[in-house]
Amino acid sequence: MGSSTPPVSSWFKSGSYVVPFPRSSSLVDPVSSHASLGRVWEKLPTKCSLQMPSPTLPLPKQSPPYHKHFTTISPPTPRKTEHPGVSQADDNPSPPNWNLLQRAAAMALDAAEGVLVSHERQHPLPTTADPRVQIAGNFAPVPEQPVQQSLPVTGKIPTCIQGVYLRNGANPLHQPVAGHHLFDGDGMIHAVHLRNGSASYACRFTETHRLVQERAMGRPVFPKAIGELHGHSGIARLFLFYARGIFGLVDHSNGIGVANAGLVYFNNHLLAMSEDDLPYHVRITSSGDLKTAGRYNFDGQLKCPMIAHPKVDPVTRELFALSYDVVQKPYLRYFHFSPDGKKSPDVEIPLAEPTMMHDFGITENFVVIPDQQVVFKLPEMIRGGSPVIYDKNKVSRFGVMRKNAKNASEVKWIEVPDCFCFHLWNTWEEPESDEVVVVGSCMTPADSIFNESEENLKSVLSEIRLNLKTGKSMRLPIIAEAEQVNLEAGMVNKNKLGRKTQFAYLALAEPWPKVSGFAKVDLSTGEIKKHIYGEQKYGGEPLFLPRSPAASEKEDDGYVLAFVHDEKECKSELQIVNATTLQLEASIQLPSRVPYGFHGTFVSSKELENQA
Repeated sequence: MGSSTPPVSSWFKSGSYVVPFPRSSSLVDPVSSHASLGRVWEKLPTKCSLQMPSPTLPLPKQSPPYHKHFTTISPPTPRKTEHPGVSQADDNPSPPNWNLLQRAAAMALDAAEGVLVSHERQHPLPTTADPRVQIAGNFAPVPEQPVQQSLPVTGKIPTCIQGVYLRNGANPLHQPVAGHHLFDGDGMIHAVHLRNGSASYACRFTETHRLVQERAMGRPVFPKAIGELHGHSGIARLFLFYARGIFGLVDHSNGIGVANAGLVYFNNHLLAMSEDDLPYHVRITSSGDLKTAGRYNFDGQLKCPMIAHPKVDPVTRELFALSYDVVQKPYLRYFHFSPDGKKSPDVEIPLAEPTMMHDFGITENFVVIPDQQVVFKLPEMIRGGSPVIYDKNKVSRFGVMRKNAKNASEVKWIEVPDCFCFHLWNTWEEPESDEVVVVGSCMTPADSIFNESEENLKSVLSEIRLNLKTGKSMRLPIIAEAEQVNLEAGMVNKNKLGRKTQFAYLALAEPWPKVSGFAKVDLSTGEIKKHIYGEQKYGGEPLFLPRSPAASEKEDDGYVLAFVHDEKECKSELQIVNATTLQLEASIQLPSRVPYGFHGTFVSSKELENQA
């Protein structure tokens, strides 16, 4: 494998990100080879799921290079922690002490992988698995940054904002050797600590078992669920991975997740999540730094993965969650935790086939479970395809079940044809009409994030009404057709989660997949107001932060926080916007680039005082 893969040290040059070119032995530098790469990009399909209109980032005008060879980051000293509920493993990052049999097996398996990689490079990659597309520009990874204090602030940070803004994202530690999807990257959390009008910044990898092992080995060895597990080569990669496990070269017994998607603060624990594993407990230090405590199993109560979007009820402080399995039944489980972390028994929900359930909803009394048309069909790999497919013969439906249900007999399923919502922004009850209202962005094509498509992606903010009495549904766009824009990633006032809300704050995913600003949408009238980040400035998910931790009569009384990157100046900032007026209150200049990422949260200074 080694000779067929360009050295990792050549991944970065002159402070610019060198996008790996997996179909040849050469690499393309998007800065020094701007014109030639531009021609490559012109030939790429214009309707893929993650294609950036501008593939390059200019060099910083001043300051040293942003990037360094990632594997030169010193491995962390193994930490022995005694935090309740954290399962520990021997995370010794020193070179493996293999016996003679293991060394021979490693050589043989590495040789086999080299042949596989060589074969893969003879075939074009789909844009959804091409690193030149998936991690180009400001989707490219960055190294860890220790805490940097007293950051420059333009404007004034509101005095009520005291705590830490955190945002998760995918940040591959190693250069991809083959296919790579944006969602495959290792989890990295970016944190801005706001105290008395000043700000500090740090970013750290979440030290998953996967990352620790790959860092010790100096290269990727765990399969990438979306970018690599396609067709026969995907089957071969699974075989190689489990063969390494049989010989003790890797350990998958403590999870294979990347913890790169969601963040939730519950019962004094900050949890980083991806739905392929248990959560990871990350501690925020007094200086504003981040340290991974370990894989978190809620004192041994949680024995299955948990999706990346659990819900905390703002009134009861309970945590509600789902877990789905793509291999064996039950394909879906529901469970919840009391405010002090006591888990309920699992409710096994029968499904005919494993279904992707990235998100779900809660109301005051119910959970709302989407069973939609993006499903997992592992036999498709035998036929040479992707195991993640859009099943056009399946009718989407939503299940409504009481939060305290003891078994799945209480689920009422209501069909909602031709509906795929990757995220649900809020759900609530309207008892006078026997309806549950679901607010989400309906995406078409449904699988365009995962599979190449000739159709332009469209994400329509919609109101879905589920009538519990008649079993019928109705779906209507919230925004007028003339003002239709792609809205993806965002939230409502967290103090109103599960209750009827007036406003949602959602990312303006224009030009897709970049985010040029955010929209404040009146869900009752469809009125839309926009905050645009600025010329050649793009960001990600907007986070609404209420002015007060308690519910307020004025639902939009608060601020919107978002990381923003200036592609012209190659600088990143944290913008703080008044949610009522949409006026920029403050901008915090960050010491290094922040890649476009996924979901975030805010932990108040008061919550930090009780951190586990």
